[in-house]
Amino acid sequence: MKRREFIKLGVGAAANSWSYAAQAQQSSMPVIGFLSARSPSEAASVLRAFQDGLGEHGYFEGKNVEFEYRWAEGRYDRLPELAIELAVRQVNVIAATGGDPSPLAAKLASTTIPVVFTMGGDPIKAGLVTSLNRPGGNITGSTLMGVELGPKRLELIRQLIPKATTISFLVNPNFPQTASEVQEVEAGAHALGIKISVLPASTEGEIEKAFENIAQQGADAMIIGTDPFLLSRRDQLARLAIGHALPTMSHLREFVVAGGLISYGPSIIAAYRQAGSYTGLILKGAKPADLPVLQPTKFDLAINLKTAKALGLTVTSTILGLADEVIE
Repeated sequence: MKRREFIKLGVGAAANSWSYAAQAQQSSMPVIGFLSARSPSEAASVLRAFQDGLGEHGYFEGKNVEFEYRWAEGRYDRLPELAIELAVRQVNVIAATGGDPSPLAAKLASTTIPVVFTMGGDPIKAGLVTSLNRPGGNITGSTLMGVELGPKRLELIRQLIPKATTISFLVNPNFPQTASEVQEVEAGAHALGIKISVLPASTEGEIEKAFENIAQQGADAMIIGTDPFLLSRRDQLARLAIGHALPTMSHLREFVVAGGLISYGPSIIAAYRQAGSYTGLILKGAKPADLPVLQPTKFDLAINLKTAKALGLTVTSTILGLADEVIE
């Protein structure tokens, strides 16, 4: 969606909601607007992590804080209107989660309501903050650095499958960071002498079709993009990967738990817990401009040996020695 259309949609939604705002009764408890590009069923674990972080500062849902939930369920075009709804509701803080589209929508919805984000890209390049140490404005949060780790994931899958010459890269073309991520992975592939075949998929049906095309491309493995929609389809991806005898590399252990082969990246649970903690600090009076954007300091390698066996792969002792988590 173009920025001009994005803003137009937000303004229109706001205009249609002013009457609601005038009639709404303000709660005696602070209200957190939880804006997510994901869906409630598959994001339950990260929501618990957010609430745990919030609880570190004495805030508990239904006891002394309320939540207003807005789930886009993988449809990023819904986020601008959902963010406007929260702004009109005059929530105390917006927790913009589930990837880069959520904080981008929240930024356009309000320049005064504090926003705490979780995202995978660079918040400076995205225009969310002016610097990591001193964000400025009304926005702060944490980044998973998902895009920057693409070449490293490529190196690891090559170590696991040394003879791999062609690797498919499954991406969602609607995700804002996809172009940057493809560039990073293609640069890494060029250095390793690997051919990258980009497969776009933004719906369940397109994911099925992408796997059908893999046999024609002769791919030796697949890297899964950092898009939140693809994360929400991790069970489907694991099933299809096994069915097509295709090793997969992803950015979060959640894929490996679902049955994917290998992952390398930070803890998304830790990022959400930190977002909850920042939200608690803001409710106590802290300003987003004074809370530095946090980056992960630890990256974990997870391997599913059951999946490796099903794919007929032998995981070397070298790879096992690097692994932080082995699922058997």
